[in-house]
Amino acid sequence: MTWKPNATVAVVVPDGDAFLMVEEESEGAVVFNQPAGHIEERESVFDAARREALEETGYRVALTGFLGVYIFRSPHNGRTYHRFAFIGRALERVSETLDDGIISAHWLTEEQLVAEEGKLRSPLVLECVRDFKAGRELPLDTIREF
Repeated sequence: MTWKPNATVAVVVPDGDAFLMVEEESEGAVVFNQPAGHIEERESVFDAARREALEETGYRVALTGFLGVYIFRSPHNGRTYHRFAFIGRALERVSETLDDGIISAHWLTEEQLVAEEGKLRSPLVLECVRDFKAGRELPLDTIREF
């Protein structure tokens, strides 16, 4: 079998000091994560990020910047994830119905995330928040899809 990474997206959505997060079930545990998920076949990374945010939180999100690509090798399942992390702005909540496995959406501060560090989906959750707070932001046209 040929090795290949899992291509995923995530969106850091700030509002003041808080960030839009999802509480979800993962491998038998309840964890916190940014709105995130896998890129579907023939889907752009931009469309995937907006879709995942909507499906997991009920919010339409406008992408405003790109944080970067984060590579994570999970010690739990041995898989490698290439996470395209975006910055977004919540436009409006249009649905109360959330994706399977999503318990609820929350607005949490960095301090609240640190307090729940043992319940974060991966170390990337805090890394992305801290990179955003440090001012990291690349233009969206850093990514070019053909």
